[in-house]
Amino acid sequence: MEHAIEIRGLRKSYGRREVLHGLDLNVPAGEVFALLGPNGAGKTTTVEILEGYRERDGGEARVLGVDPGRATSDFRARIGIVLQSSAVYPTLSVGELLELFAGYYPSPREPGEVVRLVGLEEKRDARVRTLSGGQLRRLDLGLALVGDPELVFLDEPTTGFDPAARRRAWETIRGLRALGKTILLTTHYMEEAQALADRLAILRDGRIVATGSPRDLLDGHTTVEIRYRSGVEEVVLETEEPTRVLHELTADALAAGRELDSLQVRRRTLEDLYLELTRDGE
Repeated sequence: MEHAIEIRGLRKSYGRREVLHGLDLNVPAGEVFALLGPNGAGKTTTVEILEGYRERDGGEARVLGVDPGRATSDFRARIGIVLQSSAVYPTLSVGELLELFAGYYPSPREPGEVVRLVGLEEKRDARVRTLSGGQLRRLDLGLALVGDPELVFLDEPTTGFDPAARRRAWETIRGLRALGKTILLTTHYMEEAQALADRLAILRDGRIVATGSPRDLLDGHTTVEIRYRSGVEEVVLETEEPTRVLHELTADALAAGRELDSLQVRRRTLEDLYLELTRDGE
């Protein structure tokens, strides 16, 4: 299968308010794809349509070759979903809950393997109600993986994680890609999208305003920011010729016998690009 997800002219309205304005999008099989945008941009609506939990008003959608609007149990067994929040049985242990969910699928992964995959080995016998917020999010990921899905929807998967837990989750997601899984990721962490996504799309007001790999998107914006302090004033320069500008600045400073205090050279980041493209939508 060339594409795990194909969207053409996708539209959705709530009453008189149109929230998706004819989206076109392809996600190749085996890719980590990030769907980014501010609150209200249409990310959740798009993902729910692709999961088969919300009807579209127009356009076409194919997920794993199936129209999600006509999803059957066979289709649902091929996808895994990590929601922003979920309700689980608090009195079961981690291992018991994974065993329970494994029984819902025709060809599940071995629950012990899933426990290791999401880094909960030490909590396998712990009751769900005793887990921390980060551990619960890892359990959510485990529940999404136990059916051995071809496609995984990750909706804000590392919200509430401390930096170390977030990096462990990134390694898990990279491991899934290595296994050939397709991953559709939504996140508000631009560093996360830049670290994980093969490609991404940025939504604003129900329209895609940019799509491509993080590197390709940033290569099109070559401006470098140079900052330094001159007395009490902070000087900020933007240039596409940082070597020349730095040479001139340092030569002038050396000739005058002074330092360029707090000198910083900063390349444009995905977060800068995101804020620029979505500012009107915030």
